[in-house]
Amino acid sequence: MIDAIYKAEWGRLLSGLIRAVGDFDVAEEALQDAFAAAVTEWAANAPRNPRAWLYGTARHKAIDKLRRRARLSAMAAALSADEEAPPPEEDSAVPDERLRLIFTCCHPSLAPDAQVALTLRTLCGLTTDEIARAFLVPTATMAQRLVRAKAKIRSAGIPYQVPAFEELPARAAMVMAVIYLVFNEGYSAAQGDALIRRELCAEAIRLARILRALPPVPVRELDALLALMLLHDARRDARVDPNGEMVPLGAQDRRRWDRAQIEEGIALIEDALRNAPAGPYALEAAIAAVHAEAVRAGDTDWKQIAGLYERLYERHPSPVVALNRAVAVSMADGAAAALPLVDALEPELDGYHLFHATRADLLHRLGRREEAVSAWQRARDLAQNDAERRFLTRRIQGTSAI
Repeated sequence: MIDAIYKAEWGRLLSGLIRAVGDFDVAEEALQDAFAAAVTEWAANAPRNPRAWLYGTARHKAIDKLRRRARLSAMAAALSADEEAPPPEEDSAVPDERLRLIFTCCHPSLAPDAQVALTLRTLCGLTTDEIARAFLVPTATMAQRLVRAKAKIRSAGIPYQVPAFEELPARAAMVMAVIYLVFNEGYSAAQGDALIRRELCAEAIRLARILRALPPVPVRELDALLALMLLHDARRDARVDPNGEMVPLGAQDRRRWDRAQIEEGIALIEDALRNAPAGPYALEAAIAAVHAEAVRAGDTDWKQIAGLYERLYERHPSPVVALNRAVAVSMADGAAAALPLVDALEPELDGYHLFHATRADLLHRLGRREEAVSAWQRARDLAQNDAERRFLTRRIQGTSAI
């Protein structure tokens, strides 16, 4: 129960605490202490309103921390004066606390990687170790980045607020990038037993809708981002079987895809493409739309997808985009055409489990079973999500048994 509440409520509770306390570290430590206390106290008597209990407990602990640090300021006094302040309402006025938190984390005075890392830490509740793995850096290095980022916010007096309208366009791009990273962590969790963190997918989509209501944010670009997330999220229920095991795209029951979300996503991306040049989000959304429009896996227009990935690589060159393009080429032109493209990415992607999983699939399709098993084993060793590891184990066992 507590683990589920942590995943669902961490970002919302921390956002409200930061606004009340005015200090990232104090708010985060207090909320961690509140969850630790819940493990013991709820065993005997679980509260009727767990969220209110956690917020109230964390708030009291924050006051104690400020006192112990001999920093009983007007903020601490104000907190003490209102002992029973309720947690922030879920449907508060736009913009809400979590959007303020993202804009604070995405302040231009912070380094881009620190902006992303701090948002993943505060809004998503990812551990420093999980974030370090995502950035492919040592945990100690990421811990130092997070400490510096929070110290910068404190020392520079970076305000906890959505910026003035004239500042929005310059900062919207990074905010959109962070929202998409939040979605990606929900869509394919970096660690843990479950493949999908549904609450993060829903949160990212919700925040994108709120951001669209803030002029003069570039709405067309946001339309493309929202379309992309809706189209991916529409496949959510078909991506795992009743036992929670991973189901690859080609084997999914497309009747379980959310057609309402697909229709909304396609309408958004069509409108975005009509009114503005295709940016990275629009191209990714167009790729997702091609998948969504195929009634059966065999109907997928892989040549169109490969062409869209080619355009995406021109706009946003990265080894991961190149890997996805190679997958599309393998489906359009065969595994033999794609394997050299994948092998060329090894220097950049050797530590990425999906690189080895993709290579294993191509080798398997070419009848090179022993090499495929070796590549799948390497992918399993690198994977951090339990559902992905179990899927890769089944592939290894199935190939070895042939």
